[in-house]
Amino acid sequence: MKSASLQYANALADIALARGAAVPVTQQLGDFTAAYASSTELRNILASPAVSKAEKRGVAERISARLGAGKIVRNFLFVVIDHQRTQLLPEIFESFENVVRERQGVAEAEIFSPTALSEARKKELTQVLERLTGKRVEAKFSLDAHLLGGAMVRVGDTIYDGSLRKRLNALREQLAAE
Repeated sequence: MKSASLQYANALADIALARGAAVPVTQQLGDFTAAYASSTELRNILASPAVSKAEKRGVAERISARLGAGKIVRNFLFVVIDHQRTQLLPEIFESFENVVRERQGVAEAEIFSPTALSEARKKELTQVLERLTGKRVEAKFSLDAHLLGGAMVRVGDTIYDGSLRKRLNALREQLAAE
């Protein structure tokens, strides 16, 4: 189902980016997806074969209106409902965010360190990652008590391990090889 989610996400990204509406579409779809995830009743209505597509569209229309969703998001939800893919909404939303970031040249990085980093150090790490990836980096910083020192960074599927433990292990292997 991941490929189906990605197809829907790509289609929505095509429209949102072409119309310069990536930010509001992301917010609006995120709001609807959060409502969907938090409401068992909404999930049941949208998944039930006993509820007609017209009724499902009506429910989606009313919720979208309350959330302030625009025409792009409402029409997208109608397509998802018509193709009976509402159970994929959380995956579609996650894929959509990733597709938009990728197309805009933005990489999301998770940076783990044993202690809190200063703002100057955070900026420096972000700049290094931007040079490495060739993309604008949105960094999230977290503490990891298991690290002895240094930092570990995850950008997509790539991990940059600059931790003290890794350096010590490399030194151990080098000394053992000599």
